[in-house]
Amino acid sequence: MAGSRYEAAKYRHTLDMLDGRHFAAGLEVGCSIGVLTRLLAGRCETLLAVDIVEAPLRLARARCEDLTQVRFARMQAPQEWPDQVFDLIVLSEVLYFLSPDDIVYCARRVADGTGPDAVVLLVNWLGQSDDPSTGDEAADRLIVALAGLFRVDRTERTAQYRVDLLVRGDR
Repeated sequence: MAGSRYEAAKYRHTLDMLDGRHFAAGLEVGCSIGVLTRLLAGRCETLLAVDIVEAPLRLARARCEDLTQVRFARMQAPQEWPDQVFDLIVLSEVLYFLSPDDIVYCARRVADGTGPDAVVLLVNWLGQSDDPSTGDEAADRLIVALAGLFRVDRTERTAQYRVDLLVRGDR
Protein backbone atom coordinates (compact mmCIF):
# COMPACT_ATOMS: atom_id res chain seq x y z
CA MET A 1 0.00 0.00 0.00
CA ALA A 2 2.09 2.92 1.25
CA GLY A 3 5.27 1.72 -0.44
CA SER A 4 3.84 0.44 -3.72
CA ARG A 5 5.09 1.95 -6.98
CA TYR A 6 1.54 1.88 -8.34
CA GLU A 7 0.24 3.90 -5.39
CA ALA A 8 3.15 6.36 -5.47
CA ALA A 9 2.65 7.03 -9.20
CA LYS A 10 -1.11 7.36 -8.73
CA TYR A 11 -0.66 9.85 -5.87
CA ARG A 12 1.79 11.94 -7.93
CA HIS A 13 -0.64 11.93 -10.85
CA THR A 14 -3.51 12.88 -8.55
CA LEU A 15 -1.62 15.86 -7.14
CA ASP A 16 -0.42 16.91 -10.60
CA MET A 17 -4.05 17.19 -11.71
CA LEU A 18 -4.50 20.01 -9.19
CA ASP A 19 -1.96 22.15 -11.10
CA GLY A 20 -0.44 23.61 -7.92
CA ARG A 21 -3.77 25.01 -6.68
CA HIS A 22 -4.34 25.61 -2.99
CA PHE A 23 -7.65 25.30 -1.17
CA ALA A 24 -9.23 26.76 1.93
CA ALA A 25 -11.12 23.61 2.90
CA GLY A 26 -10.61 20.10 1.56
CA LEU A 27 -12.50 16.86 2.09
CA GLU A 28 -10.95 13.47 1.33
CA VAL A 29 -13.49 10.65 1.33
CA GLY A 30 -11.98 7.21 1.90
CA CYS A 31 -8.65 8.33 3.33
CA SER A 32 -7.59 4.81 4.40
CA ILE A 33 -4.14 4.96 6.07
CA GLY A 34 -3.55 8.63 5.22
CA VAL A 35 -0.86 8.49 2.54
CA LEU A 36 -2.75 10.72 0.10
CA THR A 37 -4.04 12.74 3.05
CA ARG A 38 -0.52 13.73 3.98
CA LEU A 39 0.18 14.81 0.40
CA LEU A 40 -3.07 16.77 0.09
CA ALA A 41 -2.47 18.56 3.40
CA GLY A 42 0.12 20.84 1.82
CA ARG A 43 -2.54 22.08 -0.59
CA CYS A 44 -5.22 22.83 2.03
CA GLU A 45 -5.61 25.32 4.86
CA THR A 46 -7.87 22.71 6.46
CA LEU A 47 -8.42 19.11 5.42
CA LEU A 48 -11.03 16.71 6.74
CA ALA A 49 -10.18 13.10 5.92
CA VAL A 50 -12.88 10.48 6.46
CA ASP A 51 -13.10 6.72 6.24
CA ILE A 52 -15.68 4.13 7.21
CA VAL A 53 -13.22 1.86 9.09
CA GLU A 54 -11.54 2.85 12.34
CA ALA A 55 -8.38 0.70 12.03
CA PRO A 56 -6.94 2.54 8.99
CA LEU A 57 -8.05 5.84 10.52
CA ARG A 58 -5.79 5.14 13.51
CA LEU A 59 -2.86 4.67 11.13
CA ALA A 60 -3.82 7.81 9.21
CA ARG A 61 -3.96 9.86 12.41
CA ALA A 62 -0.48 8.63 13.37
CA ARG A 63 0.88 9.32 9.88
CA CYS A 64 -0.43 12.90 9.96
CA GLU A 65 -0.10 13.72 13.67
CA ASP A 66 2.24 16.65 12.95
CA LEU A 67 -0.19 18.27 10.50
CA THR A 68 -2.37 20.62 12.54
CA GLN A 69 -4.62 21.50 9.60
CA VAL A 70 -5.77 17.87 9.19
CA ARG A 71 -8.73 16.35 11.02
CA PHE A 72 -10.05 12.81 10.76
CA ALA A 73 -13.54 11.41 11.23
CA ARG A 74 -15.17 8.03 10.91
CA MET A 75 -18.05 8.42 8.45
CA GLN A 76 -19.96 6.25 6.03
CA ALA A 77 -20.20 8.51 3.00
CA PRO A 78 -22.48 9.47 1.39
CA GLN A 79 -25.03 8.59 4.10
CA GLU A 80 -22.94 10.53 6.60
CA TRP A 81 -21.47 13.79 5.35
CA PRO A 82 -19.80 16.73 7.07
CA ASP A 83 -21.86 19.88 7.55
CA GLN A 84 -19.31 22.18 5.93
CA VAL A 85 -18.60 23.84 2.58
CA PHE A 86 -15.48 22.67 0.75
CA ASP A 87 -13.59 24.00 -2.23
CA LEU A 88 -11.84 20.64 -2.79
CA ILE A 89 -13.40 17.19 -2.56
CA VAL A 90 -11.30 14.13 -3.34
CA LEU A 91 -13.06 10.82 -4.00
CA SER A 92 -10.18 8.43 -4.53
CA GLU A 93 -10.93 4.76 -5.10
CA VAL A 94 -14.27 4.82 -3.28
CA LEU A 95 -17.04 5.42 -5.83
CA TYR A 96 -17.09 1.93 -7.33
CA PHE A 97 -17.87 0.48 -3.90
CA LEU A 98 -21.16 2.42 -3.88
CA SER A 99 -24.42 1.36 -5.46
CA PRO A 100 -25.58 3.40 -8.47
CA ASP A 101 -28.19 5.12 -6.26
CA ASP A 102 -25.54 5.95 -3.64
CA ILE A 103 -23.31 7.48 -6.32
CA VAL A 104 -26.18 9.78 -7.33
CA TYR A 105 -26.75 10.58 -3.64
CA CYS A 106 -23.02 11.28 -3.28
CA ALA A 107 -23.30 13.76 -6.16
CA ARG A 108 -26.08 15.54 -4.28
CA ARG A 109 -23.89 15.70 -1.17
CA VAL A 110 -21.01 17.08 -3.26
CA ALA A 111 -23.29 19.69 -4.85
CA ASP A 112 -24.66 20.78 -1.46
CA GLY A 113 -21.23 20.78 0.20
CA THR A 114 -19.23 22.86 -2.26
CA GLY A 115 -18.81 26.54 -2.99
CA PRO A 116 -18.86 28.35 -6.33
CA ASP A 117 -15.21 27.70 -7.25
CA ALA A 118 -14.97 24.14 -5.97
CA VAL A 119 -12.93 21.36 -7.51
CA VAL A 120 -13.76 17.65 -7.31
CA LEU A 121 -11.06 15.11 -7.99
CA LEU A 122 -12.08 11.54 -8.84
CA VAL A 123 -9.63 8.64 -8.90
CA ASN A 124 -10.94 5.25 -9.97
CA TRP A 125 -9.19 1.92 -10.45
CA LEU A 126 -10.09 0.34 -13.79
CA GLY A 127 -9.61 -3.34 -12.98
CA GLN A 128 -12.33 -5.99 -12.84
CA SER A 129 -13.99 -6.76 -9.53
CA ASP A 130 -17.26 -7.77 -7.94
CA ASP A 131 -17.97 -4.19 -6.85
CA PRO A 132 -21.34 -2.62 -7.74
CA SER A 133 -19.72 -0.58 -10.56
CA THR A 134 -16.53 -0.49 -12.55
CA GLY A 135 -14.28 2.53 -12.09
CA ASP A 136 -15.44 3.93 -15.41
CA GLU A 137 -19.13 3.40 -14.62
CA ALA A 138 -18.77 4.98 -11.18
CA ALA A 139 -16.92 8.07 -12.45
CA ASP A 140 -19.27 8.53 -15.39
CA ARG A 141 -22.35 8.18 -13.16
CA LEU A 142 -21.09 10.87 -10.76
CA ILE A 143 -20.12 13.17 -13.64
CA VAL A 144 -23.59 12.84 -15.20
CA ALA A 145 -25.25 13.47 -11.82
CA LEU A 146 -23.21 16.67 -11.38
CA ALA A 147 -23.72 17.92 -14.95
CA GLY A 148 -24.92 21.50 -15.12
CA LEU A 149 -23.16 22.36 -11.86
CA PHE A 150 -19.72 20.87 -12.49
CA ARG A 151 -17.91 20.33 -15.76
CA VAL A 152 -15.07 17.97 -16.55
CA ASP A 153 -11.93 20.06 -16.85
CA ARG A 154 -9.65 17.13 -17.58
CA THR A 155 -9.65 13.33 -17.63
CA GLU A 156 -6.46 11.31 -17.76
CA ARG A 157 -6.14 7.54 -17.95
CA THR A 158 -3.47 4.98 -17.39
CA ALA A 159 -3.88 1.24 -17.93
CA GLN A 160 -4.82 0.86 -14.25
CA TYR A 161 -6.77 3.97 -13.22
CA ARG A 162 -8.39 7.18 -14.35
CA VAL A 163 -8.33 10.63 -12.79
CA ASP A 164 -11.06 13.19 -13.47
CA LEU A 165 -10.86 16.84 -12.47
CA LEU A 166 -14.26 18.51 -12.21
CA VAL A 167 -14.69 22.23 -11.69
CA ARG A 168 -17.79 24.01 -10.52
CA GLY A 169 -19.22 26.88 -12.51
CA ASP A 170 -17.48 28.70 -15.31
CA ARG A 171 -13.88 28.33 -14.16
